[in-house]
Amino acid sequence: MKPLLFLTILFTSLSSSIATQSDIIDNLSTYFKNGSSKDVAGNFSSSVELIIIDEEDVYSKAQAEQILRNFFTKYPPVKSSVIHLINANPNFRFGILSLHTKNGKFRVSITMKKSNNAFFITELRIEPDK
Repeated sequence: MKPLLFLTILFTSLSSSIATQSDIIDNLSTYFKNGSSKDVAGNFSSSVELIIIDEEDVYSKAQAEQILRNFFTKYPPVKSSVIHLINANPNFRFGILSLHTKNGKFRVSITMKKSNNAFFITELRIEPDK
């Protein structure tokens, strides 16, 4: 009976852990759909490599939030969905979103690294979807 209980607890904790791991990219997709630069920026690391259309640089968390806010103003989001997710590595997450806006469709690539038991965005790339 004890081995069965152990296996049940093990599989329950693993499945909830896997569900939690994918939730961060799902949450980010929702933030993009809502055009919430503040919520997205809440997941930025202290410095972020930001590539939006043709502009690329490393910014502080506050600067990156402002640039993302400007993007959402120019391209108001309509729909966002996760089209690719890598969450097998316990210290790394990568997701690709399809972002539909009133002024075009974009591909959003999000790279996250784990720090202090939480994942933070280290690179955010927004490119026109071809």
